Amino acid sequence: MGTLTPVLTDNWGSERSWTLPAYEAQGGYGALRNALAMAPDDVIAAVKDSGLRGRGGAGFPTGMKWSFIPQDNPKPKYLVVNADESEPGTCKDIPLMMATPHTLVEGVIISSYAIRANTAFIYIRGEVLHVIRRVQAAVAEAYAAGHLGKDIHGSGYDLDLVVHAGAGAYICGEETALLEGLEGRRGQPRLRPPFPAVAGLYASPTVINNVESIASVPSILEHGAEWFASMGTEKSKGYGIFSLSGHVTRPGQYEAPLGITLRELIDLAGGVREGHTLKFWTPGGSSTPLLTADHLDVPLDFEGVGAVGSMLGTRALQIFDETTCVVRAVLRWTEFYKHESCGKCTPCREGTWWLVQTLAALERGQGTEADLDLLLDQCDNILGRSFCALGDGATSPISSSIAHFREEYLAHLQHGGCPFDPAASTTFAAEGALA
Repeated sequence: MGTLTPVLTDNWGSERSWTLPAYEAQGGYGALRNALAMAPDDVIAAVKDSGLRGRGGAGFPTGMKWSFIPQDNPKPKYLVVNADESEPGTCKDIPLMMATPHTLVEGVIISSYAIRANTAFIYIRGEVLHVIRRVQAAVAEAYAAGHLGKDIHGSGYDLDLVVHAGAGAYICGEETALLEGLEGRRGQPRLRPPFPAVAGLYASPTVINNVESIASVPSILEHGAEWFASMGTEKSKGYGIFSLSGHVTRPGQYEAPLGITLRELIDLAGGVREGHTLKFWTPGGSSTPLLTADHLDVPLDFEGVGAVGSMLGTRALQIFDETTCVVRAVLRWTEFYKHESCGKCTPCREGTWWLVQTLAALERGQGTEADLDLLLDQCDNILGRSFCALGDGATSPISSSIAHFREEYLAHLQHGGCPFDPAASTTFAAEGALA
C-alpha cells in the first residue's frame, strides 16, 4: 500500500510534458478513441464500475453524478470543470494543469461525450494566469488535432470547450457559486433544490466535477474499470494526489492509492524536517478538522479519516512540527475565511468576523478561559446554519484545535501573549535576515 502509483503524474517529468506531441507520445488521446467507440451509457457504466469518487473533497461517486442528468430534458447539457482551487494548503489541480493539461482536456471530452454535452467549460481561478494560458494553449492544440470541434474523429460527436477565468473568489469553489460566476453574476451559492443536474448552468442539466476527477477518467477508459478498482480500499477506490507541504524534508505531490497512511507518506517525503517532531496536520486543507501524531496510521480514505472525526477533503496534507503555534495557525486560516465569506448569509458573514475577534484576543493573551467556551459557542452557531459549507469549514480548525490543544490556548493567557517564536517555525528563512 505504501508504493506510489504515478498515473496522473506519470509524465510530469517528460520533456515539454504540457504539449500535445509529448502527451500523444505516451499514448495520449487513445482513451478518447476507446470512448468514442462505446455508447455514452457504457462510458458512464465504466466510470461507475471503477468506483471513482469526486476528488474535489466531497467524495461523491462520479459515475452516479453523471447518471443523474435527465436525458429526456430537451435543454442542452453542460459539463463544468471546477478548477477554482483555492483552499489553503491545496495544491494538486494547478500543478496538474501546468504539467499535463491534455490529461484534463481528454478527460473533458470523454466525460462530455458520456453525458451528451456539446459544450464544456473549465473554470480556472483568475489569479493563476500562467495556468489559464497553458490550458488555453492545450485546448487550441486539441482543436487543431481534431480532438475538439465538429464530428470528432468521424464519430458524429461535436464538442466546444471554453476556458473561463474566474474573478478570484474562494466561494466559487462551491459549485453553485461557480455557476453564478460563470453566468456573469456575483459568486454566491444558490438555494438547492433545484440541483445542478436538473437546473444548473443557464438553467440546464449540468455536471460539475473537480479537475482531478475528470483527469482520472482517461486512465479508466484506457486500462479498464477493474484496473482502477484494484487500487485503494473497499469503498474508496483508485489513486489520488496527496499534497504534502510544511515541515517535511521533501514537500510535493505524492500520487498513491487511497488508504495509504500519513506515516508512509512522510517516510516517502524524507520525514519531518530534521530535529523536529510532528505536532498537528490537516488531512484535506484548512477547512478539515486538525489531526495529531496520534493519527499517523489512519488510512487516508474517505471512511478512515471520517472515522476519526475529520475529512479527507482535497488530500492537502499540511504538516506542522512542535515549533508551530496552533493558535496563530488557526487564526490565520480564520482571517482567510472571514475575508472570503461572500456575505450572503448572516451566520457566516457575522460569525467569521466574531471568530477572528475572539481568536485574535486569545492569541495576544487577552481574555479568560471562558472565552474558549465563547469561541466554541460561536462555532456552534455557525456550524450547520450557514448557507453553504464555507461557514462549516471555518469552524473546523477552531473546534478541533481546542479539543486537541486546549492547554496551548490557556498558555497564551498565562503567558500574556504567544509563547512561540514565529521565526522558529518558518521553512523559508530569508538569507542574511537580521536576527
